[in-house]
Amino acid sequence: MKSILNIAAYLFVSLDGLPELRTKMLDQCNERQLKGTILLTGEGINMFLAGKTDQLRGFLDWLRSDSRFKPLEAKESWSEDQPFKKMLIKLKNEIIRMNHPAIRPEEGRANFISPKKLREWLDRGTDDLGRPVVMVDTRNAFEVDYGTFENALHFNIEKFTEFPDAISARKEELADKTLVSFCTGGIRCEKSGLYMREIGMQHSYQLEGGILKYFEEVGSAHYQGSCFVFDTREALEPDLSVIPIEHSARKNIKTS
Repeated sequence: MKSILNIAAYLFVSLDGLPELRTKMLDQCNERQLKGTILLTGEGINMFLAGKTDQLRGFLDWLRSDSRFKPLEAKESWSEDQPFKKMLIKLKNEIIRMNHPAIRPEEGRANFISPKKLREWLDRGTDDLGRPVVMVDTRNAFEVDYGTFENALHFNIEKFTEFPDAISARKEELADKTLVSFCTGGIRCEKSGLYMREIGMQHSYQLEGGILKYFEEVGSAHYQGSCFVFDTREALEPDLSVIPIEHSARKNIKTS
């Protein structure tokens, strides 16, 4: 029986007093024997944690007792073993670096589409207005190698800061399409979706909850391969099971 709960969660919210907040969080995590990584920034929080179910959910309850974190939602999966070696809480300038400070998800999200609605569009090949749908992969090239949506557009980028220039260069050819940007858990799309709107790509959406939420609610429909995750599990299959080790693709990869 898989007894270790794994969660991925993020929230864009203005935070201050980060060193003090880090100390409090680290004490709570260590007390509950949790392991993983938390990124704290002035624009919000990003977490990948694992531990015993009651302990991890207890930590989330404690975190949400702070009104700033009350809206935080977590995507869950289970594993037989602890996928992290230690507990780290890092202070960063951005949750995910894009180098476009005007893009502030806390002030308003891009349009989003639910996994189930997206499947309807992909089954049909068009959105509700009959426009062709193009999936836009915002992830790094090595992540795409593990798996992606069928016929998805990707740019072979090595880091997310390259995405704005890459999508801008395709703006004209995509003008008559409905675009759905996606990533692992949704966090990169919070910024990519806003950026696409900012440069005039008005028929664009972000996949709510990313690939992992799509796996949870829809499964493998229109998706080929697995999804890379940033822990020792390496990648998850569409049923959220760990990719078999003989199918591993990890080779000196960059994870920035």
